[in-house]
Amino acid sequence: MNRAIVFSQEPVLLVGGAHGDNKQLRQLLDEAQIVVAADSGADWVRAVGRLPDAVIGDLDSVSDATLAAMPDAAVHRIEEQNSTDFDKAVRSISAPLIIGIGFLGGQVDHLMAAMTVLTRYPDRAIVLVGENDVVAHLPPQIALDVVAGTRVSLYPLRQVSGTSIGLHWPIDGLELSPAERVGTSNRANGKVSLTVDGPGLLIILPLSERTALEQALAQADGLWPAL
Repeated sequence: MNRAIVFSQEPVLLVGGAHGDNKQLRQLLDEAQIVVAADSGADWVRAVGRLPDAVIGDLDSVSDATLAAMPDAAVHRIEEQNSTDFDKAVRSISAPLIIGIGFLGGQVDHLMAAMTVLTRYPDRAIVLVGENDVVAHLPPQIALDVVAGTRVSLYPLRQVSGTSIGLHWPIDGLELSPAERVGTSNRANGKVSLTVDGPGLLIILPLSERTALEQALAQADGLWPAL
C-alpha cells in the first residue's frame, strides 16, 4: 500500500485509459483544478490539449511521447502488478471527491475491475463517469435530489440490505447479493433516500444526475471505515 501522492482540498479528476468522448473529457477538464491520469489516461488528456498534473501507475501503457512531455516530478511509477492502475491512482490521491472518467468504457474486464476498486475503498467518495451513466459506491446513508422517473439501479458486490424512501420498488426487507438478487432498473418516485447496512452496494444513475450524485456524496453523513 503506497502513501498518498496527490493532496487536494478540492475534487480531483482522475482520467483512465478507456478513451471515450473527447467533448465530455474537455468539459470535466474545464471544471477540474487538479487532473491525475492513471497510466495511459495521460495520453487521452494530452490528446485533447492538456497535460495531467500527475500520472500514476505501472506505466506500461502510456506513450513515451507523453512521458517525455511531463516533468519528472509529475510521473509516479508504482511497479507492483497485484493491482490495477485505477487502484494505484485511487490509493495515491487524498481528496474529498475523485471524479473518474475513462474507466467505464473499453474492455469489460477493466470495467468490472473498476467496480471492485470502488468497493475496496469504501472510505473514499468516488464518482465514475461514463457516456451514459454515473456510478458510485453507496455510503451508509444518502439523499438524492432526483426527479420522478429517474432510473436508479442498485448493484451489490457482496450481500447487503437496506431501506429506501422514494423508490418505485422499495428495497426494505430484501437481501441483495451479486449471486441472488440485484436492484437494476428501479426508478425514483421523487427524491430518494437510501440507508445501507454495510459496504458493497453500487448505485448507477443516468449521466444527467452526475451533479445530484456528487452533491449527495458531499452531504452524506460519513462514509464507511477503510478496509
